[in-house]
Amino acid sequence: MTLLERIERSTAYIQQKLGGQQPQVGMILGSGLGDYADTLEQAIQIPYAEIPGFLHSTVEGHKGQLVIGQRGDRTILAMQGRFHYYEGYCQQEITIPVRVMKKLGIETVVITNAAGGVNAAFAEGALMVIADHINYSGQNPLIGKNLDEFGPRFPDMTHVYDPALRKRLMETAAAEGIDLAEGVYIMFSGPNYETPAEIRFCRAIGADAVGMSTVPEAIVAAHCGMRVLGISCITNMAAGMTGAALNHEEVMETSTRVKKTFTRVLDIVLSDVLN
Repeated sequence: MTLLERIERSTAYIQQKLGGQQPQVGMILGSGLGDYADTLEQAIQIPYAEIPGFLHSTVEGHKGQLVIGQRGDRTILAMQGRFHYYEGYCQQEITIPVRVMKKLGIETVVITNAAGGVNAAFAEGALMVIADHINYSGQNPLIGKNLDEFGPRFPDMTHVYDPALRKRLMETAAAEGIDLAEGVYIMFSGPNYETPAEIRFCRAIGADAVGMSTVPEAIVAAHCGMRVLGISCITNMAAGMTGAALNHEEVMETSTRVKKTFTRVLDIVLSDVLN
């Protein structure tokens, strides 16, 4: 089955499950952040394992299902858990859900992740709006035959993360007393955490946060002409920053601690930022 055939089969299956709902916003919820999907009303859950052409999520903290439902006056299609390059999948596969969102008529995608802090001014639990990214994964989801129906062979990446959405989010959050940082996210392939030397390199080339996701989805969304808003939860300071060893449990604990603020930020996105 070709990549395009998988996208079409996944889209057709999900359309049958929508019950007449038309999702307007796509959300990709990262490690420890998937509980936001539980706040959606009139929700339909579709396990990834049921969807033809989809992959299976294998990471702790990722429930592995689509949730379609209402939040305020918007219909959301949320990925409660994402797919990662380090799970052994290629980047063309892990970005199938973004192309499915586009086929379903979604034009805006909010991509979240848990990330390590590279910027020394950050603290654990900070939320960073992604202004730009660095792809240091060693791969690119657009390699191979171009899917012309989604976008051009050589897409522009000047404004992957929509400047107007970022500006409105920063201003609206500040008005509510929520302090958001803004910075550059760099992706490594994982699954190991980075070395202290690699983090020094990240800082030298202008990165503020580091993780193992987000960039492939953002590239494909930009290729599709979608508006992208990215938010990182800084769950730990990166290797060598504090001298402490890194572990996934810390990521999950910090994500849980900031859940209330994170939920409020996503509500601001839906109620005040998107138009």
